[in-house]
Amino acid sequence: MLQFSVKMSETSSTSISMIHRTSSEGQVPSPRHLSIMHPVVAKKISFYKSGDPQFGGVRVVVNPRSFKTFDALLDNLSRKVPLPFGVRNISTPRGRHSITRLEELEDGESYLCSHRRKVQPVDLDKARRRPRPWHSSRAISVQAHQAPPTAAAATAAPGMLRAPRKLLVFRNGDPKMRRVVVMNRRVTQSFQAFLQHLTEVMRFPVTKLYATDGRKVPSLQAVILSSGAVVAAGREPFKPGNYDIQKYLHSARLPGISHHVYAKGSARSESRKSGIWKISIITSDLPNSGTSSQIYIILYGQHRSSAPIYLYGTDGSQFQDGHEDVFTIMVGNIGTLFKIRIGHTNSGSSPSWHCKEIQLWNMNSGKEFYIPVQRWLAQDQEDGEICREFPVLNKGQPILPVTVYEVHVATGERWNAGTGASVYISIYGEKGDSGSRQLFRSKNSFSFLRGQTDTFSLEAVHLGDLYKIVIGHDGVGPGNGWFLDDVVIKDPVTNREYAFFCHRWLDQGEDDGKIARELHVMDNSIIFASQKLELNRKETWAAERWKFMKGNTLQFYNRLTGGFVRLHPDGTVDAIGEKTDKYGLFDVIFNRGNICIFQSHEIRHLSLAIDNSNVTGMATGGACTELRVLYQHDHCALLESVLDPGHVVTVDHHGKIADESSAGYADLSKEFVVFVKGVFLNSAVVLLATSLCQALCLQPDGSCTGVGSQSEKSYWKVHKISSGICMFESVKNERMYLRIKDGQCDGTGTGDTDCHFKIKKNLENASISLESMKSPGLFVGLQPDGQAKPVIYTKNGNVFFYPQVIKFGRENPMGMSATPSQEEEKIHESKNQQETLPESEAKCSLLSSAAIVRYYVDVHTGKLKQAETESEVSLCLCGERGDSGLRLLDKSNMPVKFQRGQTDTFQVETVSLGKLQKVLLHCEASEESQYWYCEKVVVREPGTASESVFTCERWLPFMSQGTIHSEIELYLEEMQINHQPKIQEEENEGDWKVTIVTGDLENAGTTATVSLYVYGEATCSGPIILGSGKYQLFSPNSADIFKINLKDIGEIYKVRIGHDNSGKDPAWYLEEIRLENIDTCEVYCLAVDSWIAENENGGDLWKEVPMARTNKAPLPVVVYEIYMYTGRKPGAETEANVVINLIGTRGDSGNRRLHKSQNNTVKFRRGQVDIFSIEAVSLGKLKKVLISHDGTGPGNGWFLESIIVKSEEEDGSQEVLFPCNRWLDEYQDDGRTERELFAEHEVSL
Repeated sequence: MLQFSVKMSETSSTSISMIHRTSSEGQVPSPRHLSIMHPVVAKKISFYKSGDPQFGGVRVVVNPRSFKTFDALLDNLSRKVPLPFGVRNISTPRGRHSITRLEELEDGESYLCSHRRKVQPVDLDKARRRPRPWHSSRAISVQAHQAPPTAAAATAAPGMLRAPRKLLVFRNGDPKMRRVVVMNRRVTQSFQAFLQHLTEVMRFPVTKLYATDGRKVPSLQAVILSSGAVVAAGREPFKPGNYDIQKYLHSARLPGISHHVYAKGSARSESRKSGIWKISIITSDLPNSGTSSQIYIILYGQHRSSAPIYLYGTDGSQFQDGHEDVFTIMVGNIGTLFKIRIGHTNSGSSPSWHCKEIQLWNMNSGKEFYIPVQRWLAQDQEDGEICREFPVLNKGQPILPVTVYEVHVATGERWNAGTGASVYISIYGEKGDSGSRQLFRSKNSFSFLRGQTDTFSLEAVHLGDLYKIVIGHDGVGPGNGWFLDDVVIKDPVTNREYAFFCHRWLDQGEDDGKIARELHVMDNSIIFASQKLELNRKETWAAERWKFMKGNTLQFYNRLTGGFVRLHPDGTVDAIGEKTDKYGLFDVIFNRGNICIFQSHEIRHLSLAIDNSNVTGMATGGACTELRVLYQHDHCALLESVLDPGHVVTVDHHGKIADESSAGYADLSKEFVVFVKGVFLNSAVVLLATSLCQALCLQPDGSCTGVGSQSEKSYWKVHKISSGICMFESVKNERMYLRIKDGQCDGTGTGDTDCHFKIKKNLENASISLESMKSPGLFVGLQPDGQAKPVIYTKNGNVFFYPQVIKFGRENPMGMSATPSQEEEKIHESKNQQETLPESEAKCSLLSSAAIVRYYVDVHTGKLKQAETESEVSLCLCGERGDSGLRLLDKSNMPVKFQRGQTDTFQVETVSLGKLQKVLLHCEASEESQYWYCEKVVVREPGTASESVFTCERWLPFMSQGTIHSEIELYLEEMQINHQPKIQEEENEGDWKVTIVTGDLENAGTTATVSLYVYGEATCSGPIILGSGKYQLFSPNSADIFKINLKDIGEIYKVRIGHDNSGKDPAWYLEEIRLENIDTCEVYCLAVDSWIAENENGGDLWKEVPMARTNKAPLPVVVYEIYMYTGRKPGAETEANVVINLIGTRGDSGNRRLHKSQNNTVKFRRGQVDIFSIEAVSLGKLKKVLISHDGTGPGNGWFLESIIVKSEEEDGSQEVLFPCNRWLDEYQDDGRTERELFAEHEVSL
């Protein structure tokens, strides 16, 4: 019945909105039934779109008059919220509760709309503050192109008008249903507002727009850049039709089309009639040459071009193998025909098309044109083009050649500059335009990557001299854009290059928010190159000028000599000084723009000078000591004489001062890397620049990104730990530190050792790299999209940060350590608790210490998925005599606090509060993954037999009325006698006691986090995190006891135990595992007596032990030999960590890192076979393997040819082949770094 009602609402909503006129709220009017006894209660409710923060929401008034049923509301919202299948589900903002009745909606609240049950939460604050993508029709600021008179009309790009413009809107599938719409500021405040306006004009719900050739129009910018006509659609796909803009909108000025002036009305009518053409198109008889796509044709004449004309019939059998299709079209007076463009929409199940020939007859003049095509129009054939241009030969007219333009598109060096969106380009010349073409097939494996230049081929009838391009993409939403540096087009006919400079974002969240740009050609290549160089110098100087502020102390490093510039007491200068040389320091004592005086820090009366081309030391203040700093693109600077321009500080490869004539150019160096002393002093505020205009920034969700703006939100405060070791605290978000932990790099650190970084200075470019002290070898790095991630040090630039000092710090006082001691931490904790003491308790504490009571607080974390948290939780007890103040729940009886299904016990000392009334809980989680589900809080007071129960059963923080709340008040629910109820017995069914015995060898303990897997006949339980050695667990000669629940896993046949190799001393000697079934008191002792360490037993960090079963012998432990065949393709090798999981008929081996090759020193080289071995309880017959690695970024992938696994057991041997022959690479194949491989065959030996 539910399915029937939903289906009915889907089919009826559109038809109702078409037939009946709607009210201002878009609701179907109904008879008014006024009742004085029962007044109508109206609710004002906001609805947002699931997973789309760009959708600004709609506000609807809900009352019994407007919506009789819940389905009526869904139908109404389907017209306002653009979803593929309409609004079929309404849920709360976090998506946890679905709304099914009108009565459940609350006045003033916000809800999410989706077309399926699964909901993607939305940041409502962000949705409410969404930026408006277009505010005016102001032209893009570019240099005007002096086009020839014949092309004057073409230079005015559509959508760049300063005044309101007209737009012709067709109804999808019905070209006769059309409206002319005036685009002005009132209706174009946002794309959604424009769609709403079209809904009112077209009298049906408009949710999508298409161009007349079938391409989707995703934004206001695309509407502005359209040809002057769009097709309005609801939820249905594009329907081809004869959407002829010339027929209905003569007054609209189109790109590349001049206005035709008609002297008389009759002449105009005759010219309309004169444009009748008959077209014959023959599809080739090659196999699969027919198409399921929609074919269109455009005719270009000397006066103008036609709109895209779709060629379709009534039976849908056009353009099949070997068929001839004949059509009659009317295009009006376009003048003498000189070229045609034919293409298709690439739609349907088999869109590829091979066209044999085209014939055109002008039905008025009788002229006939024959075009032999013999080409594929298919993205998987030839050059991938789905449209072709062909010249038309007219007597007395020169034929235009078909030209293959070479288009070079350079993506910028900004982080996240690349895009995965589809990029389109239109090229404009004196002889027309190319039409909008997708840049589909790059000569690189992947298109539009950061810092990459892609080359495309674009075939078109020769356009003459080029003067502009329009380039854009379909990636909507902030962060989905593209940073375009420039476009260079090579014309092989004239052998000319046309350069179009951009150097701007095409991103709705950057710059001016536009995702399409009109670029005009540069006058010549020399101006183009000089403009690029000058812009780069300006940007570099803007990023580096802080170094030359008056009072800074500098060092100048020369890459050729590998030394620092020194000024000796006798006035001589060289560039072979050490980093610590006292004569290599210079103070900036004068600064005017980029002109400075550099005084020796050691010899105060001398400054660096250039005197008659000689570099020397001279008395401070002379004209020769003024040097101009000229920055280059590689973060190096030239030091030029102000008095004698053109003369710069130059050294030879021996480090001696030289002039350019004294040696060959290769033996001289003029560039110096500039360093500032005292950058990372304690309490300094710095910016960690990632590019010339980007910086490392802490995001609201706690993650870190390298695409932040160089503003206050990217400032970091330096906490100096010791020489060269620092912590970085966000200035905008206090007590949030940069850290590397558990394979993640984020800003949610608390100031512990995870936040300690060693600063590695890179002399070659004045950058620094941050190495984790907790995990040596791991550095703060950036992925191509700018997200921070722990990486191994490389020189490809993703670990380089360029510090800028916002505020200099100070040296630590002598005799004090920057690392807080344990005593200081206790003082700090005590101080925090004292600060939160309420006034009532402060008074009581003065009366008598005997009134102090110790409360035992049991905090129950729920059993829901991801209920656990690592966030800080605080609590305040409130009674009839006052409250305890907010206390941090710091010391639990469990090794890891607030784990799923766990009960933590804390002690709170305070004055006697009398009868408890409520509890205040506070959880400050910075990201959604750290939200905590609390089931209840139980408080016990010594000397009483009762306990106070405060039920919570909700997530913290939680959303209410659009606001996130981190605190909740829990009121006393019941007082109960402290005994075990019967329900507890049911909950404890399947409880086991696990005892882990660590050996008594020296250094047998571990600092790592230990996990356990238990395998039963029914299922596997795990990972069960037992705890970490840093919490005093797993010490030498110790037995640690844990309680776990293994309900419903069946009879146990093996366990697997291991650790994550974290901490300072992760190696662990495990002696024994004991498992006791609490219900049956059965005890199983599993002897291990083995090291679990990276430098032992091949580096395997996991150990499997079989268990005896009822009337069955334990399964054997088998050694599996794994032969890894790396392919022979270029770049097939990898240095990444490879992990394998063997899966058989008796379970799996778990993820095992292939750490040490048995036959090669360096593993996973190109064309190499590596042998590894792992131990596991017999897996039975091997079925498949899961293989993956952690290499990210271009060039860090791996080409795996195959895997062979060999094993021997008592009942025989097996050798199983798992073929692969695929890339595991983010930038190759399908971009995946994990493969599931199935056994091809098994050879029993």
